Amino acid sequence: MNTPFDPETPRKPGLFSRLRASFLTGLVVIAPVGLTIWLIWTVIGWIDGFVWPLVPSAWQPDSIVNYWLNNPRFIEQNETLIANPDWITVNVRGVGVIVFLLFTIFTGWIAKGYIGRSLIRYAESLVERTPVVRSIYSGIKQISETIFAQSERSFEKACLIEYPRKGIWAIGFISTTAKGEVTERAGNTGALFSIFVPTTPNPTSGFLLFFPAEDVIELDMSVEDAAKLVISAGLVYPNGKDPTTPPK
Repeated sequence: MNTPFDPETPRKPGLFSRLRASFLTGLVVIAPVGLTIWLIWTVIGWIDGFVWPLVPSAWQPDSIVNYWLNNPRFIEQNETLIANPDWITVNVRGVGVIVFLLFTIFTGWIAKGYIGRSLIRYAESLVERTPVVRSIYSGIKQISETIFAQSERSFEKACLIEYPRKGIWAIGFISTTAKGEVTERAGNTGALFSIFVPTTPNPTSGFLLFFPAEDVIELDMSVEDAAKLVISAGLVYPNGKDPTTPPK
């Protein structure tokens, strides 16, 4: 005879619970893929919409295709030119991205030459004389140089530091070894590291701190894995099965 103190036999999940679990599992699988495809598709469409109005009409895909087919844009009807109803419209998404890439590569190639550098310096000198445009251009240029800089400006290592006080640890990124007036004024006898401490979940903002090298603990995890840890607020570790063991 069962008593109120006997453990109950676990009930099997019902049909609705199983369907809900399967739906949530499928959502976890589909959502990242779907959002990634949607984002790429949207960005490609945005670039196409920005590039194609700048391309001459004669070089548009539909103009080229109709030219090959000897299909004019306008036809004469009753001594009046009207739009050709048989005009073929071509809308291939992604062609504008190719045009943008080719144009950017060509511009970069020109800018590396002597003539290109001279033209850029002359154009920048004109911009520097314009009050409002000068501020906007300099800000955008600094952001572009920071984002698209070469690997020489990338972080060297991920590290642990005691911040904002002793006993509290934060993840940081070692950018460079401090030099010049910073080291002279700090009065530190050893090396001084420039540490960038990012914020969560937006790692693009943070604090620049200068720490003595002996107070910085370098981590075995890569900079990318440390960034994932910061963005996820500690939910995604480089080695999920055993976070205490560095990934191979």
